[in-house]
Amino acid sequence: MAATLYTAAARAATSAPVTAVGLVTRDKVALRAAPSDRAASQTLLWRGEALEIRGARGDFLQVWDHHRERGGYVRATQLMRVAGDAAEAPQLLALLGFVSEQPGAEPLGLALAAATIQALPAAALQGPPGAAVMDAIGRQAERLAERATVGTGRADDPLLTAHLDVARRHGVELVTRERDDRMSVCYEGDAWRRLLVLRAASAEQKARAALALTRAECVEQPARLADREALDEDLADLLAHADAPALAPHWRARIATRQAEVWSRIAYARAQRDQADTARQAAQRAIDAIDRIEKAELVDDDLARFHAAAVRVNAVRWAAAPAVPASGRLTVATRRAEDGQTCVLLRDPKARADAPALAERCSWGQVWAASAAPNREGTALALAVQPVDGWRELWVFRKDAGGWGVQVLPPSALQPGIGYAEFAGWEPGGRRMLVAREALAEGKTIRRFEVVKVATLTPERTAFDAEALGPFSRWPDAAWKRASLALR
Repeated sequence: MAATLYTAAARAATSAPVTAVGLVTRDKVALRAAPSDRAASQTLLWRGEALEIRGARGDFLQVWDHHRERGGYVRATQLMRVAGDAAEAPQLLALLGFVSEQPGAEPLGLALAAATIQALPAAALQGPPGAAVMDAIGRQAERLAERATVGTGRADDPLLTAHLDVARRHGVELVTRERDDRMSVCYEGDAWRRLLVLRAASAEQKARAALALTRAECVEQPARLADREALDEDLADLLAHADAPALAPHWRARIATRQAEVWSRIAYARAQRDQADTARQAAQRAIDAIDRIEKAELVDDDLARFHAAAVRVNAVRWAAAPAVPASGRLTVATRRAEDGQTCVLLRDPKARADAPALAERCSWGQVWAASAAPNREGTALALAVQPVDGWRELWVFRKDAGGWGVQVLPPSALQPGIGYAEFAGWEPGGRRMLVAREALAEGKTIRRFEVVKVATLTPERTAFDAEALGPFSRWPDAAWKRASLALR
């Protein structure tokens, strides 16, 4: 834990008793060979480093650096003396509360946390003071990991490199995760896990810990899909225990946003295993989580996460739809191919049962057969197909002079990520279709409503607000208008 370095400095093997430990309070502090500003600098010290104080010479303190195994002198004003006894604990807690809120001071805050752990009695470590220390360690470690992520590729930054080294010596482990071709530096989460088992931790502290431990970009994904589903179920359980009535509305909104994200992944995984009933339950829990969120309670950063979660949930919302009998002049059926793909067969319900399909197309993804929407003329049918988790495409079967064919309309021209393209209605005549598309790009969601020409799937009219397009007021599909999150 964070007390590792402090304990090493304060309890170092030496014949002389340790007078006190000094915490370096600034960056680039010179460790000098003699008690003089003119003396040679042996090395530079960084805030948060712990030194053993062995004496005083004028305005300088004689110190021993156990990490570098080197002694020297440092100006007294550049060190903070800590004794590490119970009498000092209240003062250390107060200092920790202040320093932990200062961006860039993470190494010093972690050192104060280590000193506080050393000073607090065992009973206090299990109470509110212990929870406050774990919370401070977690928040500072997360902030330092964020600094490291932003600074990825800047190996020549001596300040960041030094701060990461000091944090590591205080027992904070940072790991690198790759997700969607993006590298992130993440806190391993030891302090958060310790906080969650403390009964004295507040609802807000537990919520903060749960959110930190369930960040998708920082969760190591198992190789096997079954293991990923089990991991997401564990994350959902963790979030459920953190969703306390005592939470402030904005914290409950954050928890609900993360729950929607996690349950949407579970719904897709269960659907892929042909577990329709449990997939329906998971999808409904994701939709319910989104519905619980009051957008007025969200700040700007939370709003971006809410929209990203809503896109994920909308992509999988057909998992919650009940199976309905086929109707209309066109229907679809599915079959499992020998290679494991799901094949969609377009059929004429009036034809003989053994008649060949009008058209067929296969996918490794999830076919949402309940989404099938034929036009009244029987010349086209729209179908939702989800090739990967979080990305739903629109398949359009259409008839032309050469017969039947299938075209695919993706959420955007980007590589599959998070997004959906969905049928929103037919214009009279069946030659134009209403489509809602939304995708996450460069950290923000872009939503468009389009009137699409069925023959080419090219948009003829586009707007960022459905009300700006007359056809969305006159001919929207009733089921789409009732269930889609595109109108949130």
